[in-house]
Amino acid sequence: MTKSFFALGLSIGVLIFADMPVATAADKAMQHDKSAGPASATNDKALITSAMSAAPAKVGTGATIVAAEAEGKMRTLREGTNGFTCMPDNPTTPGPDPMCLDKPALEWATALMQHKQPSSGKIGFMYMLAGGTDASNTDPYAAKPEAGNNWVETGAHVMIVGADPSFYDLYPKDAKPDTSAPYVMWPGTPYQHLMVPVK
Repeated sequence: MTKSFFALGLSIGVLIFADMPVATAADKAMQHDKSAGPASATNDKALITSAMSAAPAKVGTGATIVAAEAEGKMRTLREGTNGFTCMPDNPTTPGPDPMCLDKPALEWATALMQHKQPSSGKIGFMYMLAGGTDASNTDPYAAKPEAGNNWVETGAHVMIVGADPSFYDLYPKDAKPDTSAPYVMWPGTPYQHLMVPVK
């Protein structure tokens, strides 16, 4: 991404996002290598800490943690118990962007990545408490700021996805929103969702 939402962290899911090229040179340097011994364990610990920072402590502690490997494949660093999946910051994007999603949000993200219609009425919740998103507010697949794609920058926030369209009608849908208050990102698309700043 520069930090497009879909390259941010929606590559979560152990195999469902395997075709997404999210692995970077920095990611590869932090890959699991059985011959690496303690250094690899240290890297994994740092990745887990980064991923957990996306959500409140009680959520992050019980979440499954995954990280991108070569060719976009995902590796589970730790199995969770609470239905959330978190991934660490992508070091190639500006600012911290770890993300934590519940199961319906993970399904929604899968639909986004596969350019498919998300399931209707399956409301999902995402945390991005450690940082923000730099993305087009109107084009889900824009990868960088360009004329007319209404690029926005946000800080720490949570997201509500998969709600009925009438829910999103209750919030501003401006192409250039006030990101200090709740607003709808990607309005009018199947992937519209509510962005709620928390700081």
